[in-house]
Amino acid sequence: MDEIVVKSMAKWPDVPDVFGWIELDRRGNWLIKSERIGNPGICEFISRNYQADERGRWFFQNGPQRVFVSLAYAPYVVSTCPAGSSTRLVTHTGSALEQITGAWIDEDGTIILRWTGGDTGSVSDRDLAEIAAWFTDAAGRPLGDEAVAKAIETRAAHGTSGIWLGYGGKRVPVGRVMSDQVPTKFGFVRSPRPAPGEPDC
Repeated sequence: MDEIVVKSMAKWPDVPDVFGWIELDRRGNWLIKSERIGNPGICEFISRNYQADERGRWFFQNGPQRVFVSLAYAPYVVSTCPAGSSTRLVTHTGSALEQITGAWIDEDGTIILRWTGGDTGSVSDRDLAEIAAWFTDAAGRPLGDEAVAKAIETRAAHGTSGIWLGYGGKRVPVGRVMSDQVPTKFGFVRSPRPAPGEPDC
């Protein structure tokens, strides 16, 4: 968190929270009232001061004021980024993923990842094909598009897939989750609202 933000929180501790203004879309763009924020400096400021409260509501600390964020899908959006001779994964806030600790796929083909530290993000639709190319079977053999589709359908019907995802020298099994179950499973709120009696502006 920025030092100036910390100082302003101490100076003005009782500023009401803000709800319903800022959104995070499925490609990692910050929106204000459904319009994309194009100023890089503002986007970087939001990203540096982005975190969750104890209820799983994500917000950015704007000086002394918490501005809660509506999530199109998950708290983070993950994309690919070339890194030398390989490709790494980064969040929309610019943090690199070192190790994946879990992977899931929903009924629409959205890939959800969890990584070291326990954070969760969905893969940007622009990167789904590239990451799906990292799918293997249990023995580590690459899976083609047809085999991946068949494995996902089989899991939907029988509860098992046999899909694994390799990244950073480690492979994790790919689970199945319904999109409407994602917030509960991973402990976050997609559309934060003030609690009864909680002031907001």
